[in-house]
Amino acid sequence: MKIAVVGTGYVGLVVGACLAESGNDVICVDKDEAKVRMLRRGRIPIYEPGLEEIVRRNKTEGRLQFTTQLPRAVKQSTIVFIAVGTPQGEDGSADLQHVLGVARDVARAMDGYRVIVNKSTVPVGTAERVREVVRRETTHPFSVVSNPEFLKQGAAVDDFMKPDRVVIGAEDPRAADLMVALHKPFTRTGAPIMVMDCASAELAKYAANALLATRISFMNEVANVCEAVGADVEHVRQAVGSDRRIGPSFLFPGVGYGGSCFPKDVKALIRFSGDKKYDFKTLKAVEAVNELQKKVLVRKLEAHFGSLKGRTIAAWGLAFKPKTDDLREAPSITIIQGLLEKGAKVQAYDPEAMKVAKGIFGNKIAYAAKGYDALKGADALAIITEWQEFREPDFVKMRKLLKQPVIVDGRNIYEPEQMKALGFTYISMGR
Repeated sequence: MKIAVVGTGYVGLVVGACLAESGNDVICVDKDEAKVRMLRRGRIPIYEPGLEEIVRRNKTEGRLQFTTQLPRAVKQSTIVFIAVGTPQGEDGSADLQHVLGVARDVARAMDGYRVIVNKSTVPVGTAERVREVVRRETTHPFSVVSNPEFLKQGAAVDDFMKPDRVVIGAEDPRAADLMVALHKPFTRTGAPIMVMDCASAELAKYAANALLATRISFMNEVANVCEAVGADVEHVRQAVGSDRRIGPSFLFPGVGYGGSCFPKDVKALIRFSGDKKYDFKTLKAVEAVNELQKKVLVRKLEAHFGSLKGRTIAAWGLAFKPKTDDLREAPSITIIQGLLEKGAKVQAYDPEAMKVAKGIFGNKIAYAAKGYDALKGADALAIITEWQEFREPDFVKMRKLLKQPVIVDGRNIYEPEQMKALGFTYISMGR
């Protein structure tokens, strides 16, 4: 099929590259000329495992192109994906100006029937708003489809190529058939393709992310209760996760959720529910718990030392999760700001997010070239992101580098008994 993807962020670039990988002709559009030049050279501006190889391969094969010229891309395509940002407004609502602006530009460039697909995460009712915009700008026939993405950063390529499910919101049977055919190559192992109305498809994305965020906040509170009553959250987690009605995913306690999706989508669902006079009390609690959880690690350090003024804290992990360089809404931001406010110095390391971190913290913290370098002369190590390389370090070397053998583990990646035997003061979450 002939496809255009407008927007080359995490979602748009993954969608475009993976659709090209299955044999489609794809043109990715972005107004950022520097980004387009980079992509034309086979380089990608984000860190996402496996994506760069797919981009280079399909560009070489001629199936994947990059341009700043949206009208040309629309004229050469039957299906046009809108994958631009929906930033959070001050009131928590999703800002749709970019989505609606692209819809208007697509309509003006159309020279025949097109399927216009909302791939961006958008509130319920956006498909109808896109229809209204397009209808005002063209007399050509068109269909509007909601096709929400369920991509995890760090595993986005696998999530697209081997989806759990594909959700297609389409009232027009012709558009639904085209979208089903487009996704069939990715669902040969039996993953369902669910065709439904646009409103249900739009809400499905928010509901999924909100439920996952709820599980995270719930388990963080369970971990806090474990500390209060002397229980071990690992034992509790395993017992709860073994229930087939619940399952083991997203039951790991930590320092709170972050990233480009969960915080924004929880706020947006609260907001557009409120617009319909529904008070989403559960999600308000989820959000409040998450904000408090981001401050737990600093409180644990302060409880141990009494005062953090003049202390040097090493921080392992800055990205909001492993296998990404994304710091949007990352717990590390709240944690490091809290440490600085308490008068501590911070020596930080992350395998991929250092460049992004420098844009946020500037010269307020020190940046280590390697993980062990961050430990030199530090009073304690704070583990914020559970990168794989942190799981089996040289503990003897760590003890020698740290001024004091103190580890506050925000991700529970070590065993308390082992750390005690190695001579560390080990403080974890809910254990």
